[in-house]
Amino acid sequence: MESKAHSGFVAIIGRPNVGKSTFLNQVIREKIAIMSDKAQTTRNKIQGIYTTATTQIVFIDTPGIHKPHSRLGDFMVQSALSTLNEVDCVIFMVNATEKKGKGDQFIIERLKQVKQSIFLVINKIDQVHPDDLLAIVDSYRNELAFKEVFPISALKGNNCEELVATLGKQLPAGPQFYPDDQITDHPERFIAGELVREQVLKVTREEVPHSVAVIVDRIHREDEEKVLVQATIIVERGSQKGILIGKGGKMLKLIGTRARKEIEHLLGDRVYLELWVKVQENWRDKKADLQAFGYKQDDY
Repeated sequence: MESKAHSGFVAIIGRPNVGKSTFLNQVIREKIAIMSDKAQTTRNKIQGIYTTATTQIVFIDTPGIHKPHSRLGDFMVQSALSTLNEVDCVIFMVNATEKKGKGDQFIIERLKQVKQSIFLVINKIDQVHPDDLLAIVDSYRNELAFKEVFPISALKGNNCEELVATLGKQLPAGPQFYPDDQITDHPERFIAGELVREQVLKVTREEVPHSVAVIVDRIHREDEEKVLVQATIIVERGSQKGILIGKGGKMLKLIGTRARKEIEHLLGDRVYLELWVKVQENWRDKKADLQAFGYKQDDY
């Protein structure tokens, strides 16, 4: 494998819903992290790989740090914090439209123990007046000595290229970790499940909260042109199952149609998607269920 000038790992950390996944997808130019306007969408550390002729940056998108209310919540927070000791640089992302809160302060206290370079990235600048930015920057700079501060719009791409170029210069010299054309280290099965879960969150809105997991039971190539994907959506209560299926199966069909299009884009093939819904009571607080559904403490 050809040697590259700079390569390394960059963690993206921040409160829920500040735009970490949107930034990752903007930089990689492909959807590998699911996006939703609901907090705590990302549950596992998702790696996105950015490669140029001289740089390879492995971005680690972490679950938003929040006060956990279940074993799943504990897993998500520990997953996010564990990355800080594994990377070459850290992006601390904040939302320009929200004042600094207790969650930000908690992260700052943890970052004070980090020896690596920390970049303050202020996202959603397209939603605030430019004159307000200086006060936002000062409120964070007074707390921590950041390597640099970057105001960006992850959704529109403003200043993202400049941020990535600066990060690349911070990484150590060395060979790349992954082939040029690889954009994530997660298997297709994992991402397909995430794409189904994304549509569940988008379609059901407030009716079915984050008590949803998706297990991809099978991915099988039927022929040269079609891939069969079979997946089970796990919920905690029978009433949630009813909402997900909908009258005459209408809701589940809508979820399936939308998810199928996303999976087809991922695989580059026609997809036949079969979905089932299963009730597993209180799975978010059961260690065995968390392990079975892919939230394995040993991985972190």
